[in-house]
Amino acid sequence: MKYCLLFVCLLLSISSCSEDKENQTIKDYSAQNELEIQAYVAENNLMATRSNSGLYYVIDNPGTGQQPVSNSRVTVIYKGYYLNGKVFDDSNGDGVTFGLNQVIPGWTEGITYFKEGGSGTLIVPSQLGYGSLDYRGIPGGSVLIFDITLSSVN
Repeated sequence: MKYCLLFVCLLLSISSCSEDKENQTIKDYSAQNELEIQAYVAENNLMATRSNSGLYYVIDNPGTGQQPVSNSRVTVIYKGYYLNGKVFDDSNGDGVTFGLNQVIPGWTEGITYFKEGGSGTLIVPSQLGYGSLDYRGIPGGSVLIFDITLSSVN
């Protein structure tokens, strides 16, 4: 009987943990992210454009070369940081090469707004980034900001 009770308690705790993960998975940060992004744009006097997906972008230099499409292979120099300015990732001066169909949706969409040589900022709500779960040290629900330069479309 004692072992049965222990087993039931164990099952309930495991069930409770998986339920918490399920709740975390479906948490929707879109309204909160929208408010955070609008405040950031206003505080920093940015002339940002909002796309239908919720991505905000600023084009400092549109570039003059080839313009990528959503499945292009590109080389990008970037710095990624949070709304508070804390940097979580950056490339070296040579940039990083990847397929636009292999990255977060905010990049797949946002980088197509630039031509080679172009630069600007992408402000990515969590639904276009890593969603509501923590990912490699990036907290779930995070708005991500990327300063980018599109070096080349390969």
